[in-house]
Formats: sequence, C-alpha cells, structure tokens
Amino acid sequence: MKNTAVNLASGRAYLAIPGPSVIPDDVLRAMHQASPNIYEGALLALTESLIPDLRRIARTQHHVAIYIANGHGAWEAALANTLKPGDRVLVPANGRFAHGWAEMAQALGVEAQLLDFGTQDPYDLARISEVLAADKAHEIKAVLGAHVDTSTSLRNDFKALRGCLDSANHPALLMADCIASMGCDRFEMDDWGVDIAVTGCQKGLMVPAGLSFVFFNDKAAQQRRTKEYVSKYWDWESRSNPQAFYEYFGGTAPTHHLFGLRQSLDMIHAEGIENVWQRHGILARAIWAAVDAWGREGAMTMNVTNPALRSHAVTALTLPGASGTELRKWLEGNLGLTLGIGLGMAKPGSPEADGQFRLGHMGHVNGHMIMGLLGGIEAGLKALDIPHGEGALSAASAVIAGRAA
Repeated sequence: MKNTAVNLASGRAYLAIPGPSVIPDDVLRAMHQASPNIYEGALLALTESLIPDLRRIARTQHHVAIYIANGHGAWEAALANTLKPGDRVLVPANGRFAHGWAEMAQALGVEAQLLDFGTQDPYDLARISEVLAADKAHEIKAVLGAHVDTSTSLRNDFKALRGCLDSANHPALLMADCIASMGCDRFEMDDWGVDIAVTGCQKGLMVPAGLSFVFFNDKAAQQRRTKEYVSKYWDWESRSNPQAFYEYFGGTAPTHHLFGLRQSLDMIHAEGIENVWQRHGILARAIWAAVDAWGREGAMTMNVTNPALRSHAVTALTLPGASGTELRKWLEGNLGLTLGIGLGMAKPGSPEADGQFRLGHMGHVNGHMIMGLLGGIEAGLKALDIPHGEGALSAASAVIAGRAA
C-alpha cells in the first residue's frame, strides 16, 4: 500500500547536486565565530598557511591567487591576466561550461574558436592537433577547456591535450577548468603540463560558495608581464605575491570563508589526496552499478557510456519524458533529497529538458550517504511507477563492499 499521508522529508536534508556540495559540520563550526582582526594577528598567519596547502590540492609547485568570487570569477581572472582584445583562443567543448568560458572570452574581446564535440564524446585529439599544427603564426594564445564538464559529467584528458600542444611545438597556454573536479578526480597540474588551473571552494573543497582560485605557472606569469594593463581587482600579481595582507584579496579579507577553508584543507590532507580520489572513485562506481541495474528493465541511462570518461564527482542521467523532473520534485518534497537539474543537455523549457537530471557525489560524501541517495532514488522510482530494473542497491553495495566483479 502506498504511503500518501505521511511526509518523510523531516530531518537533515541531503543536497545531492553537483555543487554547492555537502558542507562538513567541522567546517560550519570553524566558520561560526566572531569576526577577527583583519589587520594583524592570527588571521594573517592562517591565510599564509593556506597557500602551500592549496598548491598540494592542485599538485603544483607554482603560484596561486585567491578571489572573492565564484568559478566564473576565476574564469575571468585567468583570461584577464593573460589575454588582450583581438587575441585568439581554442576551446574544445563537450558540455555547457566550456561554452560558458568561451563566451566570457568573447565578452572580453578575445576571439574564441570553438571545437564542439557534442555532449557525449571525448575530445577528438586528432582534430585538435590539426588545428594547432595549422596555426603556423601561433595566433592561438591559449587552449581552454573543462577537466570535468559539470553539465555532461565528461572527464577530459589534459595530459593528452598537453601532448597535442607539444607535438605541434605550439606555445599556447593550456588552461583547465577544474571547478567540478579538484579534490574529487585526479588532477596533476605540473605533471600534466597545465599552465593555468581554476577552481572554486564549493565543490570538492567543501566550503560555502564565495571563493575561487587560479593556479598558474611561471610561463603564465611571464605572459601576464607582457600586458600593459590588467584590472586592479583581477590582477594576480599582487594577490600571489602580496606586500600587504589586504592584497591577497584586493581589499577586505573573506574572513569566515578562510576559517572554513582552513578546516576543509586540514580534513583533505588528513585523509590524503590519493585516498580522497580513491573514495570518490569507489562511490562513483557504486552509483554507476545502481544505474546499470535500473536501466536493464527501464529507460534510465547515463550520459557517458564509457566509464573511463566519466567524472567521479557528478553523473548526468536521463529518464523518458518528464520523469527526471517528476523524480526530482518527489524526492525533495517527500524525502528531503535534492538532485541536480539537467544543464545544457536540452533546450531550457523543452520536453526533453524534463528528462535530464544530475547526481552530485563530490566532497563530503561517504558510503552510507551514497547508499541513502540510491535508496531514495529507488523509492522515488517505485512511488512514481517509473519502470526500472531490480537489484540496484545490491549492485551498489557490492561495489562498496569490494565484491563487485
């Protein structure tokens, strides 16, 4: 008998969207304190301690600038410090966020050459190599793309992308959007030859939205020095090498975000970044196993068919008709479980858009949370009579137990 009288959403809500992610209680407690002195004392030492630990997350020995901004601010900072109107960039895209970065470049007067590979396929490295080899005059000043595109959940190979540049002996900067991936999927800035990486604090770094980071190497720093003008606020030189404390932030420090960030970095380093990546990988495979089981006798599908190309932080999914929206609304209203909307996979307002949704499994997530997420989804599928196969929770638990084939 269906339970239609009692709402089961009371209790702690679970935000399973691909950012902002679940905020650890320890981070919230660290932020819950009175405003500090921003001119001298403990806050200055705390901020200085963040820099080497941020570098450890990005796997770089180079520079980092902190911005009071979301990921779009980090996009703009990366562009503003290295490019000028009339410059040209190459943007391989397989999701909405690469398009967004290209649009921002165009708004700054930069010509963006888009190579659109759709929403389900990886970069065509041969095509990218062709374009770079044909650019004999080296008019392309940067190649920018998403390490993980949050809209499609595709993960792109930046080591291979660096190989395309090196094979063509091309001097363009390589820029990576790591907003969804950093702290979740393996990313090796220096070893992969990435010149600039950008991220935000609200996903794998487990802090409320409001900070973003631009990591850049000496090659990118030298490119900045060729520019006659950079907006005072976006200029990374003073932020990465401040002569006074306020220069870290272009003004007043984001005090409580810094408290939270210090705690989140402590948590990541206590676990170990390699272990963090492995945890995300196991939990992602548990989700995929469940979706495979649901899809055997239903129509739920993952956007990315090849597991090797899937992000460990976000999974984009499709159900027939309006079932994706119906499932999201039922779960939030009845269980207190919020799934992510589909983004960039169909025209907004179209019938197809209502079939799209996403699961965020990034940052402060563990085995029982993911099993709860999957159990909630299965309850929603049953409540809404959405056709689905059986055995999803068993398949997921086998992955978590280490018994999957």
